[in-house]
Amino acid sequence: MGFSLLTQELAMDLGTANTVIFQNDEIVLDEPSIVAIDNNTGKPIAFGQKAKLMHEKVNPGIKTVRPLRDGVIADFNAAEMMIRGFIKQVNSRRRFLFSPNLKIVVGIPSGSTEVEIRAVRDSSEHAGGRDVYLIFEPMAAALGIGLDVEAPKGNMVVDIGGGTTEIAVISLGGIVQQNSIRVAGDVFTSDIQYYLKQQHNIKVGEITAEKIKIAVGAVLPDLEEEPEPFVVKGPNLMTAHPVTATITYQEIAHCIDKSVAKIEAAILHVLEQTPPELYADIVESGIFLSGGGALLRGLDKRLSEKVNIPFHVTEDPLKAVARGTCIALKNTDRFSFLMR
Repeated sequence: MGFSLLTQELAMDLGTANTVIFQNDEIVLDEPSIVAIDNNTGKPIAFGQKAKLMHEKVNPGIKTVRPLRDGVIADFNAAEMMIRGFIKQVNSRRRFLFSPNLKIVVGIPSGSTEVEIRAVRDSSEHAGGRDVYLIFEPMAAALGIGLDVEAPKGNMVVDIGGGTTEIAVISLGGIVQQNSIRVAGDVFTSDIQYYLKQQHNIKVGEITAEKIKIAVGAVLPDLEEEPEPFVVKGPNLMTAHPVTATITYQEIAHCIDKSVAKIEAAILHVLEQTPPELYADIVESGIFLSGGGALLRGLDKRLSEKVNIPFHVTEDPLKAVARGTCIALKNTDRFSFLMR
């Protein structure tokens, strides 16, 4: 076996909702960030999609854990199990005579504290990483979009993930202004659950609320292409009898309106702090949207009207950060913004 096989290189977007791993420019894993654990032994039973199928349906002997909350590690032990399980899953396709030297680049929120950064680094090292590099998610998103982050030019990226919305102005390989707010996909899901309780008297779980968000999620009450209404079934809060409700995109636009307004305010705050020369570049090239939240219908239009700067939804926004970590992995010697 050649020495080239002794080092295994992985680029990981460790997200609150999903974890994506690239290897050799290919997606080798795209799974929900969730792990199922046996309560008696403390050992993991399932990861990713298999664990998500168990979520909110388990017996007292099993618990499902989402190790990341608001973009950072909330459960260190579960995060380590999950990263180790995912790496094992990737390696199950290739046979190594002995454990390879693992080089990983991991994306982290730009607002992470030193403690949170250390938690990601330690989890990755305990899961087998020898060379661990960290990259801030907005920088990774900018790379994944195809922007020249090292140019003397201002680029602005808004990455709406599961736990955080990352807003950053990037120039000369550094983040000039940034804001990381904990209003993103998970908050939209909670808004939908609360709205259904209040308006329709129906109790729904996290997974059903997420399905509603994907099917009819919108931020404008008037869309050119209207999605079909979503029929939801669940127990009536008062009687526990099964009830059915038809949810339209207008209702979702209404129920997540306040959360989207917080993202608008955060974007305007970053623009206020941006140096005028970089601001002029941003007005010229527009602002780039990435992450799962960018898929909300009408978001680019609403933000463009609010900020008076064009917003562009990137191609395949869900994978932008993962693609960027993959580019960073191939250029670890060149990019000074990578943290070891």
